[in-house]
Amino acid sequence: MNWDIIQGKWTELKGKAQAEWGKLTDDDLDIIDGRRKELAGRVQARYGIARDEAERQIDEWASRH
Repeated sequence: MNWDIIQGKWTELKGKAQAEWGKLTDDDLDIIDGRRKELAGRVQARYGIARDEAERQIDEWASRH
């Protein structure tokens, strides 16, 4: 799915993002507000992974939604 669409539907997709990355809090999801770079940073921080890996996971997740 195009990221612009994800950003526009973020309210609907927050639950799916939290299911994918369970360490993200409701506050994290509210702060992310559909912004890809913010999501990547939060995933990277919460899971202690490299930025490249966070981006890869986000690409994979976005392609399924």
